[in-house]
Amino acid sequence: MAVVVVVGTVVVMVSIPELGPADQIGFALLCLLIVWFCWRQFSVAAIPSADGLVVRNLMITTRLEWAEVVSVRFGSGRPWVQLDLADGDTLAVMGVQRADGERADAEARRMATLVAAHTSTQRND
Repeated sequence: MAVVVVVGTVVVMVSIPELGPADQIGFALLCLLIVWFCWRQFSVAAIPSADGLVVRNLMITTRLEWAEVVSVRFGSGRPWVQLDLADGDTLAVMGVQRADGERADAEARRMATLVAAHTSTQRND
C-alpha cells in the first residue's frame, strides 16, 4: 500500500505542472505521513521473549515483564486480545485481532500459556 501511495503521489505531482514548491512539499509530507501510518499498521505485533512481552500497537510500543501480566482475555466480543496488568490497568494487543479467526484464537491461547508458564509459583496462588 505504501508503494501505491508513493507512486500515486509522484504521478499527481508530475501531472499537475502548476503546483508550486509549497504544494509539492505539502504533497510529499502527506505522502510520508501516509507511508509512516502504513508501516506502523504493518508492524503491529506481540513479541514474546524470555524476559517478557513487547506489545507494538498502532501508536505506542509497550515492554512488559511477565510478572506484570496477570491474565489474557479474548472473549466477549473483544476486537483484540486484552492483557490485565498487575497495576490494575489493561492493554489491548492489536496484533491479535478477532478478524483473524482461528489464527487469533490460537495466538490468544499461546499468549495465555506463556503468561501462565512465566508467572507460576510453587504454590501458584
